[in-house]
Amino acid sequence: GKDVSLLERALHYRSQFQWDSTNDGELAAFLAYAVSFPDSFLCLIDTYDTLRSGLRNFIVVSLVLHDLGHMPRGIRLDSGDLSYLSLTVHRIFLQFATDHPDRSFFKDLDIVASNDINEEVLHSLNKQGHAITVFGIGTNLVTCQAQPALGCVYKLVEIDSKPRMKMSQDFEKVLIPGRKVAYRLFGEKGWPLLDLLVRQEEKDDIKAGKRILCRHPFIEQKRVAVVAKKVVELHALVFDGDAGGVVIEEPTLEETKQYVAEQIKCMRPDIMREMNPGQYKVSVSDQLFHFLHKLWQVETPVLELR
Repeated sequence: GKDVSLLERALHYRSQFQWDSTNDGELAAFLAYAVSFPDSFLCLIDTYDTLRSGLRNFIVVSLVLHDLGHMPRGIRLDSGDLSYLSLTVHRIFLQFATDHPDRSFFKDLDIVASNDINEEVLHSLNKQGHAITVFGIGTNLVTCQAQPALGCVYKLVEIDSKPRMKMSQDFEKVLIPGRKVAYRLFGEKGWPLLDLLVRQEEKDDIKAGKRILCRHPFIEQKRVAVVAKKVVELHALVFDGDAGGVVIEEPTLEETKQYVAEQIKCMRPDIMREMNPGQYKVSVSDQLFHFLHKLWQVETPVLELR
């Protein structure tokens, strides 16, 4: 019956192991998850830094749960080198159990792997070696490769006007933070040149006839200056909770079909061809590029070598 502060205990363990640089928001999320699911505690550990934050936060919260009579289940990997990471996590679990005989449960924790796993990935992992105990196979189990799924995920990019971002060791999974506006920039031939994401406060600066620096979100050297013949804002408000829900007149199925056909028709032929199609670019503004990388640097733990 005695009340226990999970946070105090977790911080005590984190300080004891000198892991104070782990991400605080991630630790808070793990603690909240532990409160809700104390007997099925299995955490995704690659949100910020798999080995130097996620794994360490999982360990300290697992120790707190074990102190209270609950048994953690394991961790999940959803990005990065699954072979290397699983083997490293397994080695750390075994070493921890050896160094702390009263915590032998670490030897039996599951290591779950996901991230578009298919037969080719499974064969590759078997050749490389791994310590994965459970494979999470979804997309490639329920979809035909000739008609692949469109992987869309809602992610939080801002809360209470404060930009937020998801970190990952895979660039394509790193979120571009903050509220943004998307534009399609058209060239002189009438074809879309690229789509551009800008910060909300830049909205009034994107105009036809104006020279706009468009950058690759993650590669500094990839950039192009565009003078658009036409600029089209892509997003419109559809649902507003404060206004009671849907705030537009929903188009008919025929109107939606016609709109899609028009969008396809205006695309460059090389982008729409079946064999070796050209790549359609989505860029960010110069201001958004610098904002992304500044926040990325702030949120990324500093590696310490000894």
